[in-house]
Amino acid sequence: MSSTPSNDIRGVLIQVAGARLLLPNATIAEVLSFADPDPVENAPDWLLGRIRWRGWQLPLIAFSRLSGIAEEKGGLGSKVIVLKALGGDAKAPFFALLTQGFPRLVTVSRDALVAEEGEEPLPLGVRTRVLLNEDAALLPDLEQIEALIGRALAAAA
Repeated sequence: MSSTPSNDIRGVLIQVAGARLLLPNATIAEVLSFADPDPVENAPDWLLGRIRWRGWQLPLIAFSRLSGIAEEKGGLGSKVIVLKALGGDAKAPFFALLTQGFPRLVTVSRDALVAEEGEEPLPLGVRTRVLLNEDAALLPDLEQIEALIGRALAAAA
């Protein structure tokens, strides 16, 4: 047994309209089939509504709409990923993200992950652009997204 700790982490590549997101596997609580969410009055177009999950009413977001990457709406073949919120808000410990198909498990090693330096500004809700084994992906800024969801829900209430 080697004494050097492994720097590999388990990640998931998630396909959304116009982009792939890379998240730590530990942030995903469950993957569900898409069903039309309950609408939220006066919400921004990226907040698709609320879904019911294990007794919770979770906000469902379209990441590609939020970030301005692409138009995105749920339909046949769409999945919903339930994510653990990082913000520590006991009233909102989860939120849901619309995706295209199942997330793909990947091993993320330091050698395989390269931050992409770009001139253009990062889209809203994106922490950085990366290459993982030649696959372009976005690392979402989950804390910023949670704050945006919180503000949108407060304004829509």
